[in-house]
Amino acid sequence: MTTRAEYCVIACAEAWRGDGEVLASPMGPIPSFGARLAKRTFSPDLLLTDGEAMLVGLDGTVEGWLPYRRHLAMVTGGRRHVMMGASQIDRYGNQNISCIGDWERPSRQLLGVRGAPVNTLNNPVSYWVPRHSPRVFVERVDMVSGVGYDRAGAAGPSASRFHRLPRVVSDLGVFDFGGPGRSMRLASLHPGVTVEEVRAATGFELAIGADVPYTREPSAEELRLIREVIDPKGLRDREVRG
Repeated sequence: MTTRAEYCVIACAEAWRGDGEVLASPMGPIPSFGARLAKRTFSPDLLLTDGEAMLVGLDGTVEGWLPYRRHLAMVTGGRRHVMMGASQIDRYGNQNISCIGDWERPSRQLLGVRGAPVNTLNNPVSYWVPRHSPRVFVERVDMVSGVGYDRAGAAGPSASRFHRLPRVVSDLGVFDFGGPGRSMRLASLHPGVTVEEVRAATGFELAIGADVPYTREPSAEELRLIREVIDPKGLRDREVRG
C-alpha cells in the first residue's frame, strides 16, 4: 500500500520532469527524496549538490565543483529549479518565510527573506508544505519573500519575464496557478483526501475544476527505489503523517 508520504515524494519528483540539465535545489527531506527519484528515473540530466560546494552523483560521488559564484550564476541564468518551503503562501504564489505579523512589530521571527526574491524572478520555484492549513495558505501573506504572479505581473517584464511557479505540493494535494488571473488551482488530490478537506484547510478560495484527478500512482520500481534505496530509514513518514 502506498503511503501519503510516498505520494508526496512522487508529486515533488514530478516538479522536475522535463527540466533537463538544471540544478535541482530541494529544501527538506520529501523534496530531496523527490529530486533523487526524478534523477534515477525520468530526469537523468538533473544536477544534484551535496548542499555545499560540490555536484554529486546518486551515490554521493563528486562529479563537479560548484563554488558560490557559479551557483549564483546558475540562479540568475535560470539554470536552477528550487523547491522551497513556505510559512505562508497566498492564492497568487506570494510566499513568506520572514516574519508573522506586522513588519514594524512582528509576533514571530522566521528565516528572513533569504534568496527568495532572486529565486522567484530568475528561475523556476516550486513549494513544499508538509502541513496544509489555513495558517499557511492565507488570503494575504504578512510579508512577501517569494514573488507571486500578481506582483511579478504588476512590476512588468523585468520581473515577469523569467518568473515561473510550476507547482505547490502539500500533504493534501498538488496545486498549480492555472486559475483565473494566475491564481492557485487544485491540480490533484492525494488518494484518501477529499475536495472538502482541501477547501477547509485553505484560507482563500481555490480554483477547483469539476473533475479533480488523484496524484498519480508510483510504479513498482519507484516504490522500490523510495523504500530500499532513497529512504530506507523511512524518514519520509516523520515529515508526513499517514
